[in-house]
Amino acid sequence: MLSENILEKQLKFTLDKTDFKFGKKYEGKVRDNYSIDGKRVIITTDRISAFDRVLCTIPFKGQVLNQTSAFWFNKTQKIAENHALSVPDPNVMIVKECVPLPVEMVVRGYITGVTTTSAWYNYEKGVRNFCGNSLPEGLSKNQKFRKPIITPSTKAEHGMHDESISGGEIIKRKLVDEKIYRQMEKAALKLFDYGTKLVAKNNLILVDTKYEFGLHDGKLTLIDEIHTPDSSRFWISDTYEELFSKGQEPQKLDKEYVRQYLANKGFIGEGPIPEIPDEIKIEAARRYITAYEMITSKLFEAENGNVMERIGRNLGKINL
Repeated sequence: MLSENILEKQLKFTLDKTDFKFGKKYEGKVRDNYSIDGKRVIITTDRISAFDRVLCTIPFKGQVLNQTSAFWFNKTQKIAENHALSVPDPNVMIVKECVPLPVEMVVRGYITGVTTTSAWYNYEKGVRNFCGNSLPEGLSKNQKFRKPIITPSTKAEHGMHDESISGGEIIKRKLVDEKIYRQMEKAALKLFDYGTKLVAKNNLILVDTKYEFGLHDGKLTLIDEIHTPDSSRFWISDTYEELFSKGQEPQKLDKEYVRQYLANKGFIGEGPIPEIPDEIKIEAARRYITAYEMITSKLFEAENGNVMERIGRNLGKINL
């Protein structure tokens, strides 16, 4: 784990945005994408988003996400083909250009969450058929489902909100071809099962996650990120049962920490974003890094410095 001093110093060096002069740029909530000659340069910034809003930057967050995804893409390539080609910088991944599909595959092993699209938020409101899944009466927050469920979501335009939707509705609206959608379901469940079993060895619970897919030469391909603290919830395993039995919140290692901080301030996506103090940013960074180290069993290595300048140097060494 990096020292408090390093985390604090990096606050003034966080990567908020990039502006390189190559390819065609597309800016997502967290990633800056540059399309060039059938490939895509994905730069993972330190921006953090929640409730479909970009909030602030977190020290080393982009590096954590990029290196965590690289770890999982390598581990899961036999389960699902993915877009990763190389990692020329801690914050950068070169990938195959794919045609993204307009649906996120959300897999949930537990009923939880504070956002309006979360399973628990809807269950509390009385919803018992959630995205085509029949939910039994009497569930408690943070309880494990009998088996994982898929609750797809539309991918909203920048600044808009995602929409929870059933697989049947996806096919009915022709958002995705039925054959491709069934492949997405199968791949998502296999990836979730593999991820669940791997992190369980390191005292983690993979609570829920989202997968994004695209088509490359007509073939289904996993894109974006996989099993990161942004796309997934992780809980500490050995304290879960005791905390759940007491009706207490599990120990969390993901951006739910920041979501909950904002929710406690009365913010769940509408209106001005409350000020996020440095101590919250540093604690969030610590949780991201801890998640990386527990997931990968590797020590997170990073240095203070200008991330943008380092990325420029490293991209300058390769032929784009």
